[in-house]
Amino acid sequence: MAKNLTNKKLAVLTSGGDASGMNAAIRTVLRFAMANGYEVYGVKHGYKGLVNDEIFKMEYKSVSNTVHTGGTILRTSRCPEFKDPEVHIKAAKNLLDKGIENLIVIGGDGSFHGVEALHEHTELNVIGIPGTIDNDMGYTDSTIGFDTACNTVIDAILKLRDTITSHDRIMILEVMGRECGNIAVNSAIAGGAEYVIVPEANPVDPKVIAESVRVGFEEKGKTSTIILLAEGVNYLKDPLLEEIAKATGRRVNHMALGYMQRGGNPTMADRVLAARMAQRAVELIMCGQSGRVVGIRGGDIYDTTVLEALKIPKEFDEKLYDLAKVISK
Repeated sequence: MAKNLTNKKLAVLTSGGDASGMNAAIRTVLRFAMANGYEVYGVKHGYKGLVNDEIFKMEYKSVSNTVHTGGTILRTSRCPEFKDPEVHIKAAKNLLDKGIENLIVIGGDGSFHGVEALHEHTELNVIGIPGTIDNDMGYTDSTIGFDTACNTVIDAILKLRDTITSHDRIMILEVMGRECGNIAVNSAIAGGAEYVIVPEANPVDPKVIAESVRVGFEEKGKTSTIILLAEGVNYLKDPLLEEIAKATGRRVNHMALGYMQRGGNPTMADRVLAARMAQRAVELIMCGQSGRVVGIRGGDIYDTTVLEALKIPKEFDEKLYDLAKVISK
């Protein structure tokens, strides 16, 4: 439902885990909104900052030299207390008291629940932009930060390949993905990893993988092996280490890439995606829309209700996973 069209003040915040490209989105929100006559305000530390009234006016230069930077210039945080309707009202009041009736939220699944809560319980016009490296939101083909995270993993694969090949070793590289294996599968294909293990494709028998690794070295002439392991199945790490070492007689190392996947300069793809999504978010505000989120399908930017977006599960790409298994070993 369209709300107030006359208010020309807009706030923007980033919530939850940071994702490279968030600054590119903030930059476009600010400059596209200002070009259309809006005053733009930043909220520091996400929903927690909204509750604590960490709201400040931004200027055109506030986003100078930020499009290439990772993280978020607005900072971010987790805010479990934001599930309370009374907290929603308090947070909205901090904006409304300043005459700000429009809010754009950049974040993931949890952040979108906040978008819906503010839409339902307050007078704010609220729009969401998906920013999460896991790409685990079913309504959109991609989320801001996913491409950069994959490129970070690919870079790690290439660097590790140099050193483990020099020593004829095996590496288990653990990447982010507690419930979603998108980073692992896409990075495995693009980086040339031999095996990929993800939450969606369990159970996996470490003994079967160990025997396959042995065959790779002894019969196929391999000089190194990299196994990508999503963090959601990291309980397989120790069995894999044990079984592969036993089967091959070779040294097996493990490395968790961790938070390196969140940082770094965003790729061109993430910067452009962020800009396109941010433009649509501001356009929705200009039309008085609320409770909607922006996504991309088939290369086209579109929007839908936040409730519909949250209902759509992320489907695991079985074909891509099967391709990874065929071409890697």
